[in-house]
Amino acid sequence: MKIVAIEQFFPMPRVRLVKIVTDTEITGWGETTLEGKPQSVHAAVEELAEYLVGKNPLQIEHHWQHIYRSAFFRGGNVLMTALSGIDQALWDIAGKYYGVPVHSLLGGAVRDRIRVYAHWGIGSLTDEGKAAARARLDMLMKQGYTAFKSGPGGKWRGHEPPAMIDEFAERAFLMREWVGPGVELAFDFHGKMTPALAIEVCHAIKGMRPMFVEEPVPQENVDALKQVSDHVPFPIATGERLLTRWGFREVFEKHAVAYIQPDTSHSGGITELKKIANMAEVYYMHILPHCAIGPVALSASLQVDAVVPNFLAQEQIDQGLGAGLLKESWKVKDGHIDLPDKPGLGFEIDEERIRQTAVYQEELGGEYFYETDGSVADW
Repeated sequence: MKIVAIEQFFPMPRVRLVKIVTDTEITGWGETTLEGKPQSVHAAVEELAEYLVGKNPLQIEHHWQHIYRSAFFRGGNVLMTALSGIDQALWDIAGKYYGVPVHSLLGGAVRDRIRVYAHWGIGSLTDEGKAAARARLDMLMKQGYTAFKSGPGGKWRGHEPPAMIDEFAERAFLMREWVGPGVELAFDFHGKMTPALAIEVCHAIKGMRPMFVEEPVPQENVDALKQVSDHVPFPIATGERLLTRWGFREVFEKHAVAYIQPDTSHSGGITELKKIANMAEVYYMHILPHCAIGPVALSASLQVDAVVPNFLAQEQIDQGLGAGLLKESWKVKDGHIDLPDKPGLGFEIDEERIRQTAVYQEELGGEYFYETDGSVADW
């Protein structure tokens, strides 16, 4: 079996896919979505196709090593996203070739179903805001979710007045009141805060006992991240923008967080996500894989979630379940997705839908990304 072509698709916003075609009837799918860098990743995949065409798709580790190590410059979010999508597609082919789910090739499942958490929060304390939040919560609770993630919203500067911090805390405590103590609530700070502000905000919400706070500060400075963890009485998480085992090494060695959140479409695909999780196990850190894009990325994540003992919960957004793109969407029951049991990544793409091309919506720039004084704000 040989690779004969690599195709790319953009069927909907925040979903960019790669298809590896072989000289048999077997094809493989991967997701190469990189927010804000769509054309760069597209070009990277085209470059990598020059190497891959004519090769045996079952030599997954060999191809990963070649793509990562054969050029003088290694890593970076563009290359790693291209490599991640290709890696997912190669595993999809391998599973279909052997007639088993990918998790069977990774050592076999250690659980029967995979816990997922949804995105939900109270965005506004107005009557309209609370009514909208209540309606979405009721819908999600019917699916049995036991964990949700929200965020403080808005732009956060070096420090903010008490009113802004208090308003977020009020929303957080109202969320706890609505769901009760049996449901877990997490908050994503999107790396927007300084260590001092993050610590202050975390202490303002500590009484409602969050499941975790994600990316309280930018990920570049591990010591700053550890500073927050050392001063906060609940778990801190990070990792969606970290790439490969080497990107997580210092986080592990300094015990900078309680949970890590590698993204299977950025950190290096299925191959690397499992290795990162295995490293984390040594440091008693659980994984909460990041996935805020499409259903192929979610499907790849589920395969690793199934086999690593230190898995806690899988992020998923509504789009990631696959409606309108997969012939059969992933179903959430009692807050879980059943263990994938079909060969490969466990789905069939709707080929008619995949041929449609979405209109790109720029995720960089715009007035939202500037402060009131004209300086640049974090995403």
